[in-house]
Amino acid sequence: MAEDRIKLIATNRKAHYLYFLSDYFEAGISLFGTEIKSLRSSHCSIDGAYVAIKNNEAYVYDMDIPVYTHGNIFNHEPKRVRKLLLHKREIAKLAQKVQLKGYTIVVTRCYLKNGKAKLEIALGKGKNTIDKRETIKKRDVQRKIEKELKNHN
Repeated sequence: MAEDRIKLIATNRKAHYLYFLSDYFEAGISLFGTEIKSLRSSHCSIDGAYVAIKNNEAYVYDMDIPVYTHGNIFNHEPKRVRKLLLHKREIAKLAQKVQLKGYTIVVTRCYLKNGKAKLEIALGKGKNTIDKRETIKKRDVQRKIEKELKNHN
């Protein structure tokens, strides 16, 4: 099978801090011409981006794709709502979890896979302050361990 060529454009590191993430999905994005050109030049921000399901279709909100610099009057709006390309059963599964269990659908990564724009989305359950402190402690301990190992060698 052909090897997938992936070019990472943006990651949402804050999502791992704010949410307990589970059930990752890969979704395509419906884009205009200047949007894909802007993505190919590695311009995108997904901080705070989330997915909502309306009329059995998934849409991504607050995803910022800046205006293409060499675009003309047909350039796109940077923060417009974009449709996600998912299978019906995936949308139904996401909608059920969001409705019943209080999850949020969060965008974790944006990348180009074989020239096509993709988003990695995940179900996220919000962390409270205590959980966030534990995450910080674990990260600090891991950092100290790596530093000691580096100094020991």
